[in-house]
Amino acid sequence: MTYFSTGEVSKKLNLSLRTLRYYDQIGLIEPALKEDNGKRYYTPENMLMLEKVLLLKATSMSLEDIKKIISQITIQKTLSVHKAQLELEVKQLQQSLNYTNTLFNTLKLEGDIHWDQLLPLLSEENKSLKQQKKKKVMEKLFNEEEREALAEQLPKMDKDLEQIEKWINLIKRIELCLEERKTPDSREGQLIAQDTMILSNETFKGNAELADKFWEARKSEENSVDLNLYPVNQEVMAFMEEAILFYEKEQM
Repeated sequence: MTYFSTGEVSKKLNLSLRTLRYYDQIGLIEPALKEDNGKRYYTPENMLMLEKVLLLKATSMSLEDIKKIISQITIQKTLSVHKAQLELEVKQLQQSLNYTNTLFNTLKLEGDIHWDQLLPLLSEENKSLKQQKKKKVMEKLFNEEEREALAEQLPKMDKDLEQIEKWINLIKRIELCLEERKTPDSREGQLIAQDTMILSNETFKGNAELADKFWEARKSEENSVDLNLYPVNQEVMAFMEEAILFYEKEQM
């Protein structure tokens, strides 16, 4: 029979001696041999059980739960649980990467971002709550077909930078009109209306009904926040709407 000392086990599995003693104390993994002088020795079977514990711990399973199933769980089940945890971590990392790209693009477009916009990067719970809130609001405002279309067609801050730049450029043009006290029916206001309608047609693939429904939702500050949309103040939204209404009236 081959035996490994606690020091050898500690080195092979990168476990501290204190952890090995604790696992022994709680009856999770007991060494196969204990000598009177206090030395402990583990068999290859003990080593395999310790490796199972490490894999299950990596899935965030508690030691109490591991203790209940460790003797019954198969290698296949252990790997399945570990795989599921890794897939979840990959998904969370991808979400963090997407949000980081969004902030980079926001910084590039606006030249500045607020510190509170970085907070979701530090809190998985915060990101999860935002995603849940967005999902709930989307289900309230749009049917399943519309949600699928919006998911595909709306530009995303983490990758559709060119499309985002076009919309932000329109917003900045409106803000300039407001600063210079130009009205929605002015020449610049009507050029903005025309460009907005062209860009809206591109974004929503010619689906005017969906575009109108989205803009109705967009006019609500609360909905815009919950849907994690680029912030646009109500004065800008009102200017855009009035400019489009005047443009459409002139085309009749």
